[in-house]
Amino acid sequence: MNDNQKARGSFSGHVGYILAAAGSAVGLGNIWRFPYLAAKYGGGIFLLVYIILALTFGYTMMMSETALGRMTGKSPVGAFSAFGSSGLHRAGGWINAVIPMLILPYYSVIGGWVAKYLFEYVRGNTAGAASDGFFTSFITSPGQAEGWFLVFAALTLVVIVLGVENGVERVSRIMMPGLVLLSMMVAVYSMTRPGALAGVRYFFIPDLSHFSWMTVVAALGQMFYSLSIAMGILITYGSYMKKNVDIENAMHSVIFFDSGIAVLAGLMIIPAVFAFSGGDPAALQAGPSLMFITMPKVFAEMGAGKLVGLIFFLLVLFAALTSSISLAETSASTFEDELGWSRGRATAVVAVIVAVLGSLSSLGFSSLSGVQLLGMDILDFFDFLTNSVMMPIAAFAVCILVVFSVGLSRISEEVRQSSKFRFEGMYRVVVRTIAPIFVLIILLSSIASVLGVLSL
Repeated sequence: MNDNQKARGSFSGHVGYILAAAGSAVGLGNIWRFPYLAAKYGGGIFLLVYIILALTFGYTMMMSETALGRMTGKSPVGAFSAFGSSGLHRAGGWINAVIPMLILPYYSVIGGWVAKYLFEYVRGNTAGAASDGFFTSFITSPGQAEGWFLVFAALTLVVIVLGVENGVERVSRIMMPGLVLLSMMVAVYSMTRPGALAGVRYFFIPDLSHFSWMTVVAALGQMFYSLSIAMGILITYGSYMKKNVDIENAMHSVIFFDSGIAVLAGLMIIPAVFAFSGGDPAALQAGPSLMFITMPKVFAEMGAGKLVGLIFFLLVLFAALTSSISLAETSASTFEDELGWSRGRATAVVAVIVAVLGSLSSLGFSSLSGVQLLGMDILDFFDFLTNSVMMPIAAFAVCILVVFSVGLSRISEEVRQSSKFRFEGMYRVVVRTIAPIFVLIILLSSIASVLGVLSL
């Protein structure tokens, strides 16, 4: 371990890293976004495409970013600068570093919505949470939406102040097993409802008639959310990884964990929607509102809806927190590395960024509802900017850095310190050709969608 790594916090070992990285990967992207995309883009065929991409494109990007972090012992800006001092190197590092700072504020707003719904189920307001207009009334109330956003943000930042092993890793060790257990409980209950098996078949059996190019584009976009790719997180967490941790095995474990939770999320939501809507296409196409509008209505119709709803939103809160913690940790680490700040000072600045930008997103549905950016409200604009524009550019920058500045032989050397690198041949092909093409497709498709040329 080099001197830089000695001065940094680190994970205790293999299990600590996997739980923290899986905690980062498993978030609202899995519990909220994955099921509604699977429902919209053909169920089983979307799941099959996603798994194939996770084991190829996802694996390659995760290996690249984690190896860069462990090799340099730096967060994104330092990792890029370690291989060149040009403006392009620094730009590549900073775009990876800025993305989590822009995602965390609006992510915390959505996390606040989850906390609000959990509170409603704790106090037994099952019918109220399912009533027409409840969600809209809540997010358009400035005081309520802002208050719950700040509660969620505070929970996240407390963990960051505690540091890597005592904060990030310790919380992940508690929350991730709890998340799996709760997910299994709700999935089993959902699948055993009358009529739910039709939803299970829709979700698991690929139907080629539902396949389109947009299935691939949607699955690629989901990959960034699900696996924490191109957010600087994996570079930062890699810098905390000890040299004796099997890096390839760790990546496969995270992909397995992430995909498993995504499948469980699909089994929680899609069969329940089939059971209580009869497979109504309108219900399956509900999109982002599936979790906050459709699912509460499903719970209200269940005999044990209060308990199931409480457990469901508790596990969603766990998932949201583990991911928001990784976003905040990466942001704080950048300030520590690049500006030499203490952990407390770095966390304080992250808190200010979250409070300012998060408030804009939160109030974008009420006091600032008149503000439209490219035809989108503030929260949707930040989501579009980061996920559809900046993250593909950041991923492209990682591919270029690995191939032309670092060199594939040095990546191989880093990985082989602790791993056999069994899929090195596939890795080399994907990082050189397939991955850059994929990220450019996502970028161009997203821009075309905003311009009205393509419908996503």
